[in-house]
Amino acid sequence: MPHHYKKTIQKHWQQFAVLILGLILWYLPTPTGLETQAWHLFVIFISAIFAVIINAMPIFTSSILALAAVVLTGTLTTKQAYSGFSEDFILLIIVAFLIARGVIKSGLGKRIAFLIIRKFGTSSLKLGYSIVAADMFISPAFPSNTARSGVLFPIVNALAADSGSKVSDGSRKKIGSFLMMTSMAGLTLSSTLWLTAMAANPAGAKMAKEVGIDISYGTWALAASVPVLILYFLVPWVIFKLYPPEIKETPEAPQIAQEALDKMGPVHKNEWIMAGTFIGMVTLWVMSGSWGLDKTAVAFLGLGILMLTNIFTLEDLRGEGNALGTLVWFAILYAMSKYLNELGFMGWVGDHISASVEGFSWPVVYVSLIVGYVLIHYFFVSQTAQMLALFSVFLGVAMKAGVPAELMAFMLLFATNFNAVITPQGSSANVIYTGSGYIEAGEVYKVGGIVTALNTLVFLTVGTAWIMMIS
Repeated sequence: MPHHYKKTIQKHWQQFAVLILGLILWYLPTPTGLETQAWHLFVIFISAIFAVIINAMPIFTSSILALAAVVLTGTLTTKQAYSGFSEDFILLIIVAFLIARGVIKSGLGKRIAFLIIRKFGTSSLKLGYSIVAADMFISPAFPSNTARSGVLFPIVNALAADSGSKVSDGSRKKIGSFLMMTSMAGLTLSSTLWLTAMAANPAGAKMAKEVGIDISYGTWALAASVPVLILYFLVPWVIFKLYPPEIKETPEAPQIAQEALDKMGPVHKNEWIMAGTFIGMVTLWVMSGSWGLDKTAVAFLGLGILMLTNIFTLEDLRGEGNALGTLVWFAILYAMSKYLNELGFMGWVGDHISASVEGFSWPVVYVSLIVGYVLIHYFFVSQTAQMLALFSVFLGVAMKAGVPAELMAFMLLFATNFNAVITPQGSSANVIYTGSGYIEAGEVYKVGGIVTALNTLVFLTVGTAWIMMIS
């Protein structure tokens, strides 16, 4: 029997197992405290995720089947099921894909990639560290990790392509997959480090203030500094071991990069246009809060300029199938996650976690709640949505059990960021990297899960000791 035929049969058995599991869960009695609608939506959602985890089908296929299921069973109305397609931040992700193509096509991405290789290119690991360091450097000015990934992704994409690692020719694991995974994981650290590095952070600090916990810019940075610094050195190294690039040492790369830069010559007109457009977009993104600008509209403006100058054309658009696929699957999962929360499923889970730790000593309650908060992100497609839904519930339970209030508040807010790489849809920033083709969804569940476990361990040990020492 041919190998490909055996793999096809195996896939069909896996798909059949997902269907049987979903049917069993569907016909189980609805748990006490939940509406049947919420339970059925959870069954469809978890079946879709399980299918991706066991590699029974791609995330695109799993998502569109889940969409069909929620509509045809009447679990969600068509308006509810399709609501994710109208979200502006999802459109921002798609435009970021298209702008990344312009960065590469103009030659600017190649020039930036070669400059980075010339400076740090003696090994793949050094390149990984340099990408995360750059992210941490710019993150205080970016209250949106999605917008920040829109800055980083084109550079990482160009860096991979110009290192001879491409999706199209099957060489993604040469170095590109490692760099993409490292950059995606690095966003969890940069978002944790600064109060202004992610939209949910200031909102969470405001919610903490309402119960008497004052979190300033300085105290946030101080509390996060030690565990994030440790993880800065650990995370790229762990990914390097778990998800190694085929090329590890590249001692000749800096010289090759210099020769390539010499061959490219002075900066071309298209590079100047791309650089000016890119810098303009970044500036408007940074000022969007104070100037009242919509980030997605800014991205569309940048794309429009690139199209007017023929740096990105309609012909280029026809070749961006990954962008369309990402728009579809992420919009579907986002809508399902949103209604799991609105129908009370997330609150029901949070209440059960809270009830299960009553009567225990505060350290046990503290660890249990943080671990539960991290794991529950499997069901959320928005970090901000999780924080808004569960922060006050978990903080209130912890304070009743005697957990130091400031410690718990900090750790819940930090966990909102460092748990983001646990799934491909765990952050809108993840979607850009996963949609590139360099990383498969199943790889994110595996490697991202381990990175999340590492983040959680360091914050619960070193991070806890550090916060208690400075409080």
